[in-house]
Amino acid sequence: MVKVYLSRKGITYKEKNVSLDAVARQEVLDMGHRTTPVTTIGSHKVVGYSPPKLDEALAAEGLA
Repeated sequence: MVKVYLSRKGITYKEKNVSLDAVARQEVLDMGHRTTPVTTIGSHKVVGYSPPKLDEALAAEGLA
């Protein structure tokens, strides 16, 4: 859902699959999260699918 949401807004992103990428999995764990998706937008982290929080992070980074 996050990928579709960002794509519809014209935002490019880099996907990291924690199921296939041990380094990406460790990055998420090091952030203190145990669930996905974790979306990093600049210094902002959005856990789960939350359009209002994604919009807030995008706006804070000047991307909205």
